[in-house]
Amino acid sequence: MKPDLTIDALCAEAGAFTMQESEHWEPSIYGITDGKAIGTYLEHKFRAQLAGKYTFGMGSSAKGIDFPELNVDMKVTRVTQPQSSCPFESARQKIYGLGYALLVFVYEKHDNPHTQTGRLEILDAIFIEAPYTADHQTTRGILQILENDGNSEELVAFMRDRNLPVDDIQAYRLTEEILRNPPQIGYLTISNALQWRLQYRRAIENAGKVEGVVKIR
Repeated sequence: MKPDLTIDALCAEAGAFTMQESEHWEPSIYGITDGKAIGTYLEHKFRAQLAGKYTFGMGSSAKGIDFPELNVDMKVTRVTQPQSSCPFESARQKIYGLGYALLVFVYEKHDNPHTQTGRLEILDAIFIEAPYTADHQTTRGILQILENDGNSEELVAFMRDRNLPVDDIQAYRLTEEILRNPPQIGYLTISNALQWRLQYRRAIENAGKVEGVVKIR
């Protein structure tokens, strides 16, 4: 019987995988520049490695994350522009986080024309706990307002200034929740779009230095 996959095991295996993959030259990715194809390759390879040692559920298309039992999604991104997209659910995600944790691999690709192989050097691997996947500037601004004894009107005005995609009713509902339950500081940059655009540079820079952002590599 294989043991169930846990968060601790996931992070430990991610650390071992980054070292292994950073040294591996792979013919199937030679010349490939499409980030989506590279992400799919790396995600499938990591999942296959985990499946040989642990029991865990398949990715959930309904929830849209890779490890639904652990409430974790996996992201693969290039170091030159460490970002990706995710489904938009509500403006609340910019304040309270995406609703799930993130395991992020950041790579630099090398090609060897002599051997016709490619290598993905994993420069960073980080784990961001769910409450800390909110937008940094939004949560920072909200917490500053609360520290200065701000009220609901000031919070609503701040949301409008930040172009948070909410109407007046949603904004006031959010302010009531914020006053009852202040958010954690987030470490992502989340851009408004039909899909959220997630940028990871701040999380990478703060990994291992702040609560909620674990540096694996």
